[in-house]
Amino acid sequence: MNLENFPWLSAIVLIPLFGASIMPFLNAKDESDNSLPRNFALSFLILDFLLIVYVLLFRFDSSSSSLQLVERVNWLPSIGLEWSLGIDGLSAPLIALSGLITFLAAAASWKVKKKSNLYFALLLIQASAQGLVFLSQDFLLFFLAWELELVPVYLLIAIWGGKKRLYAATKFILYTALASLLILISGLALALNGDNFTFNLSEIATKDIRGNLALLSYFGFLIGFGVKLPIFPLHTWLPDAHGEANAPVSMLLAGVLLKMGGYALLRYNVQLLPEVHLQLAPALIILGIINIIYGALNAFAQDNVKRRIACSSVSHMGFVLLGIGAVDALGISGAMLQMISHGLIAAAMFFVTGSFYERTNTLSIPNMGGLAKVLPITFAFFLASSLASLALPGMSGFISEITVFLGITSQEGFSSLFRSITILIAAIGLVLTPIYLLSMCRRVFFGPRIPALATVQEMNGRELTIGLSLILPTLMIGFWPKIAINLYESSTNALSQQLTIAKLISTINIFS
Repeated sequence: MNLENFPWLSAIVLIPLFGASIMPFLNAKDESDNSLPRNFALSFLILDFLLIVYVLLFRFDSSSSSLQLVERVNWLPSIGLEWSLGIDGLSAPLIALSGLITFLAAAASWKVKKKSNLYFALLLIQASAQGLVFLSQDFLLFFLAWELELVPVYLLIAIWGGKKRLYAATKFILYTALASLLILISGLALALNGDNFTFNLSEIATKDIRGNLALLSYFGFLIGFGVKLPIFPLHTWLPDAHGEANAPVSMLLAGVLLKMGGYALLRYNVQLLPEVHLQLAPALIILGIINIIYGALNAFAQDNVKRRIACSSVSHMGFVLLGIGAVDALGISGAMLQMISHGLIAAAMFFVTGSFYERTNTLSIPNMGGLAKVLPITFAFFLASSLASLALPGMSGFISEITVFLGITSQEGFSSLFRSITILIAAIGLVLTPIYLLSMCRRVFFGPRIPALATVQEMNGRELTIGLSLILPTLMIGFWPKIAINLYESSTNALSQQLTIAKLISTINIFS
């Protein structure tokens, strides 16, 4: 077999989907025994993750900013749909994050017995859809993948969620489906523009897209992708979804789905519409500041552990907007690093929360206390993930957020007053974060011990392994950020150069 021509990216996308297609035919002797579908799904997911690692280590050249391992098959020529896949620095770290989080989420679903065949089949379908979102180089294919990943998440919340699961699932699907209409309209407008009708992103990027078309398409993408990021005030589905979803689904929501919004903004708004992005970059920075402050203040009002972490995600994703709005290599690099970092940290926090929920059967902060004495290891993991979230030096949250700040301060295109106000207000968010996180740790793990929680059991070996698989990368990136930065640096530098060229062209057009 010629490995040079092997369709590596198609294999990454299709392996989980193939596993999901077999899942309905797995019949356990006892319906309460979930070991067969669980182990089957885990086998396919670990195979998929190992394939991703192999591709990134041996088939992907991180020093190149161009698309690699490109696969193009004329799938449905009558509508212009291609099976077009490719990987570059923007997608490489996020496809790795997706593979890791999805496998760990399946491993965290060890005790899910209700309709286990369907549950693990949906996780496999979700893995394929996520991979296709990050690897698609055809807009229509991207859009189909974007829509496909909504279905498993809706069902996972609606069937295995909490008491208000139908409300949360319906709210999620309404927000995201309506936003998808704007994405579709904007993408079709770009594809139909000019004489050359194409959905291929590389070919769309060569088109001369200006004026109202570019501006309206940018706004359509911004709102459509902003729901998934999420951007205030399009975020209200997120606390409800997290509050009702089980812990593994929350791991997927925070660890992967939110990153789709940030990735899509870079791929479509910045890469395809650089001139409009330069004009609206200050607006993105303002939206990012609002996200940071609003999310932090809203977290204080939450007495449910998962809802408080969900609001903190709104705040932390504001730094992604700041980095994207900085329009320089350092800021965009910070946005990428923040997506990677937050994906690991938020997944860790939701996993540990799910771990002690299985033991206490409550997520109400007022109904917990003194857990540090009976769950010292669980407390250590939750504290470590909280410290990473509040950007403790030596952990990935610190290096990602400081990189975003440096990107803002080094951007000479903004006035010194605008930069100073941005840093000052964003810094307030940094001050608020440790307050609401550490106060939650104090109320949950210290204080008077609730008698009913005095005999709960500590994390087992499987849970320890999952927790370490999320905490150790945050420490590695914190002490040696080049591990992550090397994957995408050439692409973010190229994107920054593209913005610089667009700025020069705009200046020339003004004086011509």
